[in-house]
Amino acid sequence: MAFGWKLHGDGRSLAPGEVVKPDERLSWPRMVGFGAQHVIAMFGATFVFPVVMGLNPNLAIMMSGVATILFLLIVQGKIPSYLGTSASFVGAVAAINAAGGGSGTVTGAILVAGAVLALCGVAIHYLGIQIIHKIFPPVVTGAVVMLIGFGLAYVVADFYWWHDPWIALITMVVTGVIIVAFKGFIGRIGILLGLVIGFLLSIGADKIIGNITAHDPLSGQNVTGPRVNFQSVSDADLFGWPAMHPPQFAMSAIVLVLPAVIALIAENVGHVKAVGEMTGVDVDPLIGRAIFADGLGTVVASATGGSPTTTYAENIGVMAATRVYSTAAYYIAAVVAIGFGLVPKFGALVAATPSGVLGGITVILYGMIGLLGAKIWIENRVDFSDPVNMVPIGAGIILAIGPVSHQITKDFSLAGIALGTIVVLGGYHLLRAISGRTPAGGDSGASPALAEGSGSGT
Repeated sequence: MAFGWKLHGDGRSLAPGEVVKPDERLSWPRMVGFGAQHVIAMFGATFVFPVVMGLNPNLAIMMSGVATILFLLIVQGKIPSYLGTSASFVGAVAAINAAGGGSGTVTGAILVAGAVLALCGVAIHYLGIQIIHKIFPPVVTGAVVMLIGFGLAYVVADFYWWHDPWIALITMVVTGVIIVAFKGFIGRIGILLGLVIGFLLSIGADKIIGNITAHDPLSGQNVTGPRVNFQSVSDADLFGWPAMHPPQFAMSAIVLVLPAVIALIAENVGHVKAVGEMTGVDVDPLIGRAIFADGLGTVVASATGGSPTTTYAENIGVMAATRVYSTAAYYIAAVVAIGFGLVPKFGALVAATPSGVLGGITVILYGMIGLLGAKIWIENRVDFSDPVNMVPIGAGIILAIGPVSHQITKDFSLAGIALGTIVVLGGYHLLRAISGRTPAGGDSGASPALAEGSGSGT
């Protein structure tokens, strides 16, 4: 069922070790708080990546809410997930723009990639999840989850932390203390509270200390300015419908974006596996639906001129921190996101969150995501004395963390999470075939004692 959540306990608190499952909820006022956290977690990247790709950020925010509702309906409310703007297309879109392609060409190519992803989801759903178990055994899924988290480390370093290292550090510490020290509702909205406290501290620092000068690692220049800039809030309209445009199709552009489908399949598998590990519920049978839903979300979003979508790692971090996996929070977040798209001034206010504050928040979220990958390895007793496991996994994670960029053609390159995912997936199966141990359905990449008769190992 997509709706009809059961009240968890008294609706107010969680006992040690308990979680709020996808079909459960706490009291509605509390769920609004959790929904707000998910909006905050997804907002930065969902707003920034469209800007990088030359697309409308307000439209991206609105369509991310629409895509999230579609996703939740298709997976029958059993997989908590937010569909935000995908970073996997950024490199390919840069190549399209460099070749003279416009926004219509970009969204047309993304629409085709979304359709291909949706068809892959249909194939996986009808061929059965055993094909996923063969392609993504625990050693691979753990690696994909880990590189998704740790592969975002550069975002913290290059885009957030450097703006205001001390505010970032204080925000990180305050957020961590709130999450750990407060066991009730306060602790579970620690991400949101940490962000609000960091925001207020930044405003106070601007008034007391004045502008800050920081060294931009990307440009190599020193940048001076206020921590909080409300100019965009002042300039934004209170209400407005975001501008849309129709897609245009060019084969040269489509070829550039299609490799991103591989990374999106791996991201979705990793997301579903991570949710299953956290909730203790077998959601593997819904992997095909999840991939189809993500593809459909991308098709719908790009058909209006919006950005590609994907399951968001940032929101996994929020769930891990709060232990609240209720899909009710995601419906709330989706509705709020749609509202943001129609209220440019409110969206501009959230977007005014200082980069230093986002650095302190995301360093916790991304780290927790990465460690969920290690949790999958530990629980499946993956054997890293086996070089077939160790070599491709280690290489892929380093490529993602770098992030390393590999030029494929003059106008196309793979980098970071996408490159790392391909190396992990392709390298594992290639080395296993060379070693003469081509995986059967039950080969999980785990230690022999566990792999024997263990199915998927999850």
